[in-house]
Amino acid sequence: MDGTSIITQVSNPRDDDHQQHNNTVPTSEKDSTTTTTTNTSTQKKPRRSGLLNKFFCCFGPKDNAPKPSYPVPAVEQNGNTKPGEKYLLPPINSKDRLRKCMVIDLDETLVHSSFKPIDNADFIVPVEIDGTTHQVYVLKRPYVDEFLQRMGDLYECVLFTASLSKYADPVADLLDKWDVFRTRLFRESCVFHRGNYVKDLSRLGRELEQVIIVDNSPASYIFHPQNAVPVTSWFDDDDDRELYDLIPYFENLANLDNVYSMLRTTQMSSVPET
Repeated sequence: MDGTSIITQVSNPRDDDHQQHNNTVPTSEKDSTTTTTTNTSTQKKPRRSGLLNKFFCCFGPKDNAPKPSYPVPAVEQNGNTKPGEKYLLPPINSKDRLRKCMVIDLDETLVHSSFKPIDNADFIVPVEIDGTTHQVYVLKRPYVDEFLQRMGDLYECVLFTASLSKYADPVADLLDKWDVFRTRLFRESCVFHRGNYVKDLSRLGRELEQVIIVDNSPASYIFHPQNAVPVTSWFDDDDDRELYDLIPYFENLANLDNVYSMLRTTQMSSVPET
């Protein structure tokens, strides 16, 4: 993987060493960041620099968009799939037949990772990049254990991240001690759309009215915002309770005939008055 594989991802606004870390990456990587747009909006996240950009989500240059390693449905610009193509998820098993499918993001939703050493890191994951092994320090979001265990009791849970599997898979191994995630999907399963890696829910092979996506990045679910339960980006706030507070909401949602009635009500109530 060369230095042109620069992508953008949420960066910690309190990270005072952000610029210092920029200066430690190879020249080819720093040069390639100058070709990335600096215009941000509510649909985009600030750029993360350096080695993290090589395998963290969610945006990237079109020339480096990954190619799926297996047949997946052909996707048009609006996210529609062509019938008869292979879906990303295997056929639903008997245990999950009556359950809704919950698609869960990884970075800044469940964990926050950094190459900068963290004294209280929950995990330290070695990742090989260009022949060199780097240590990635991972912090777990508060109540992530309770959240995952409960969601595993209620939903067919799928990890879907725009990060590379060489990083995300070992993190998931350490994070998911209860085998909550039935399937793990990585960057190659995303759709590259207008500069973003999008998680197209129509490619899963599940009825959309039975699918929820929990993600901190609006760009990740731009094809299906009506299926989304947005969460705030998490970095290192020990007092954060968002995952814990969402548990009763998802307990209620699990018992409904479809996800839309409750999600639409919640999404409408979250829109500020003009």
